[in-house]
Amino acid sequence: MKIIAFVLAGGEGTRLHPLTAEHAKPALPFVNGFRIIDFVLSNLVNSKISTIYVLAQYKPQSLAEHIAALWEPQLTDPSSRIQLVLPRSASPGQKYQGTADAVYQNRHLIERHRPELVAVFSADHVYRMDVRQMADFHLRRRADVTVAAVRVPIEKASSFGVIAADMEGRIVEFHEKPRRPAPISRDPTRAYASMGNYLFDPNALVTLLEGARKSGGADFGRDVMPTLPRCSRAFAYDFASNRIPGVRPYEETAYWRDVGTIDSLHEAQRDVGGFQPRFDLWNPWWPIRSEGHAELLRKLRNRKPSLVDLAGS
Repeated sequence: MKIIAFVLAGGEGTRLHPLTAEHAKPALPFVNGFRIIDFVLSNLVNSKISTIYVLAQYKPQSLAEHIAALWEPQLTDPSSRIQLVLPRSASPGQKYQGTADAVYQNRHLIERHRPELVAVFSADHVYRMDVRQMADFHLRRRADVTVAAVRVPIEKASSFGVIAADMEGRIVEFHEKPRRPAPISRDPTRAYASMGNYLFDPNALVTLLEGARKSGGADFGRDVMPTLPRCSRAFAYDFASNRIPGVRPYEETAYWRDVGTIDSLHEAQRDVGGFQPRFDLWNPWWPIRSEGHAELLRKLRNRKPSLVDLAGS
C-alpha cells in the first residue's frame, strides 16, 4: 500500500520558550543525541513509509540541518525521500496559517504521488507506533479518516482534542480542548485524546481541506476534526492496540507524551532514564534513530575487528 506522510513541524512552540528562541520545537534536543522530531520520523521509516514531507516554518534552519545530516544519508532507495518543505512564498499571504493550511498549500504533492493513503502526523511527541497497523484498521473499517487516540485521565483531557466514539470506534463527536471532556463509554475515568496523528483517504482529505478553507478554517484540531462526524466515515484508532516488538515488561504500555511545555518535556526526559525506564530508547527491534545512534553505527562500521570478533567468525 502506497502511503505518503506530511509531518507537521511548523509551530512556534511558545510554551517551550526560551528553548524555542532559536530552534523550532521539533528540532529541540531531547536526550543523548535524540531530537524531538526523531520519534515521528523513526516511526514512519520503521513502518516502511518512505515518502515523507516535513512541513516547517518557524526557525527552520536547525531542523533542515538535522534532517540533512541524519536522515537523508539513511535513504538508500532512490524513490525514498524525507524533504523539508517551507511555505512557497515569504509574503504574509503564503505563510502557513495553521496545520490544515500547511497541508492544503502542499496538496499538489498528493496529486503528484497518487497515494492510497495520506498520513498527517505531528512532529513533537515521544512514542513508538507501527503506522501500518493503524492503516490496516483504517482499511478494515473502510474509513475516510482515522484518528489515533490515546487514553488519558479525564481530569487531564481538557488539554487535548477529545474524541467520543461508539463501540465500533466510529467518531460521533470531536471537541478541541473541551471544558467537560466526554469519557470513554466503558471507562468513565478516562477520555480518548487525539494524538494529532491522522490517516486520510486522499480524496476525503482534499475535500475536508477545501471545506475548511471556504469557512476560514486553517487548523486540523480546531476546524477540520469537529466536522468529521457529519461529513466522513471517521474512526478512532485506539493506540493501546498497537504492538511494537522489543518493548520490555518494565516499560509503560502505550507510552505517549506531548512535550509541548517545559514541564512535560522534563517529565518525558526523566521517563527515559534509569535502569528500567518507562520508555526505553534502546529498542533494536524498533529503533529510534538519533545523532548518537548514527555515531554508534559509524564507530561499529569503522572499527577494526578484535580477536574476539575473529574467533567468532
